[in-house]
Amino acid sequence: MDERERAASRTAVLVCQGRAAADGIVAPGRFADPVAGRLLRDGERTPVDQVRAGTPPEGWRARTGYESVRACAEVVVPRTVAIDDAVRARAGGQLVILGAGLDTRAWRLPELARTDVWEVDHPASQQDKQARLAEVAAPDGARGEDGVSGEDGGSAEDLPALARSVRFTPVDFAVDDLGAALEAAGHDSSAPTVWLWEGVVPYLTRGQVRATITAIAARTAPGSALVVNYQAPSVRARAGRLLARVLGSSATSAEPWRSLWRPPQMAELFAAHGFRAVSDDDLLTLAHRLGGPPRGRSSLRSGRVAVAEPRS
Repeated sequence: MDERERAASRTAVLVCQGRAAADGIVAPGRFADPVAGRLLRDGERTPVDQVRAGTPPEGWRARTGYESVRACAEVVVPRTVAIDDAVRARAGGQLVILGAGLDTRAWRLPELARTDVWEVDHPASQQDKQARLAEVAAPDGARGEDGVSGEDGGSAEDLPALARSVRFTPVDFAVDDLGAALEAAGHDSSAPTVWLWEGVVPYLTRGQVRATITAIAARTAPGSALVVNYQAPSVRARAGRLLARVLGSSATSAEPWRSLWRPPQMAELFAAHGFRAVSDDDLLTLAHRLGGPPRGRSSLRSGRVAVAEPRS
């Protein structure tokens, strides 16, 4: 299938379900995402409600969906907190979210009040997100100054963006020119930008990852920062994803990982494009800081969040 013809990302839905399931329950006071649940459709909320209630369903398929959401919640909490902290600390005039999926930061972080946000994603995924935002809108579909817009609107009228603006920028990382798309969408390459690259790197080939960071570097001004979530190699995590793919038991089984990176390799990638890593933590360490369990699933051990800045 042509990359341009693919459906909206199911991984984005699962991650949104995980955040909704954890909201107000996991790491209270440090993690919250009251917006995530509003972007889910009726059938997608069912396993979320079950996880929040701690009532696993009967039946193999329903139980698999429940466990997927429960496991995702465990992973996304430390990841989200670490990224939110990095974004808050560096919030300025521009935030570019690469592979935005059903990201909610523009609708829940008051620190972005003076920030223009570019949400960059595959056209199919962006269309899905904009449809979900429209479904949250008032019944008459009215739009105000902050209504959904492909250029610089914020969101549906009763889910106003907290960011100064949200600009939906469709890009297929496999074939499109990221720099040209951002230029056309009004991104200012001479001003500092926080680049957020969450939950995307594993789904790209190494060549696509390098091409993307090359485009980022070309539009990065002094004072910018790059926040990257990536996956390190893990035999257990790989075996689990392979089994899910063979059994077709995961909503994301059709979206395979294409590149895994060890921390020294990521640091080398940063250096080759004019960045230096200022932090790089695995999700298990981040979970421990939030008072999480002493033992964690393999995806916590292999998932990482790195923050890099341009070398002066």
